[in-house]
Amino acid sequence: MPIDAAKALAAEPRTGEISWGAKDVLLYHLGIGAGTPATDPGELRYTLESRLHVLPSFATVAGAGAPGVIGSLSMPGVEVDLARVLHGGQSLTLHRPLPAEGTATATHRIAAVYDKGKAAVLVMRTDVTDADGPLWTNDAQIYVRGEGGWGGDRGPSVRREAPAGEPDRTVERAVREDQALLYRLSGDWNPLHADPEFARQAGFERPILHGLCTYGMTLKAVVDTLLGGDVTRVRAYSTRFAGVVYPGETLRIRMWRRDGEVRVAVSAVERDDAPVLADTAVAHT
Repeated sequence: MPIDAAKALAAEPRTGEISWGAKDVLLYHLGIGAGTPATDPGELRYTLESRLHVLPSFATVAGAGAPGVIGSLSMPGVEVDLARVLHGGQSLTLHRPLPAEGTATATHRIAAVYDKGKAAVLVMRTDVTDADGPLWTNDAQIYVRGEGGWGGDRGPSVRREAPAGEPDRTVERAVREDQALLYRLSGDWNPLHADPEFARQAGFERPILHGLCTYGMTLKAVVDTLLGGDVTRVRAYSTRFAGVVYPGETLRIRMWRRDGEVRVAVSAVERDDAPVLADTAVAHT
């Protein structure tokens, strides 16, 4: 079996130093669509170094996102075909606001391996700490198609009951044709998002947008729309990637206010509101 669950879970964590600066933050913000209109004061918080606020989802790429989805597949006990890999979900817990520049220690490990029958799910956990203490914890849920069926634990359900009633706010965000090409410069070099031939081999008509790009675009919409543009109010953010986005499409982002939380659903406008992000929540102060 290409995935040896026991070996993967028993492997020693990988620890390394990561660092980032304002240029990395600015590139990430541009990669998720910040800067339109270019002179809007609300956008300049993301695009001008002299007044830079760091969107918390930057944590998914800080230090070039290492080891990221691709890097986690080189962990002991894991040997899979990259064309079978999909990013299934992401959760982020903020221990304090992210600085615009910093150096920290990142500890990576496979926290769980689940058998979903037709696929295996790896939960890759990254804990990041600097000299002042914990900064954030990231969990990436990585689906590997065709690698399930060995009789392992199916794991907990991540499905949540859909929000009731009409959304409190609905916004639309355009995805540029070159969005994936710009976003990948923040560290996710999976050819699925740039190489048409590789995308076809993986079963897609053309390259798809990174799920984490949609993830960042969505959090920015929530912060700008319902949290007064204050990135420091975000405490946690989780989602399940329910479908793909193609560059050039439009995201429809529906938001429901709840006590200390914003529930979100994201769909692709041009494909009859095909679901893109589901079971999505932003916990906030």
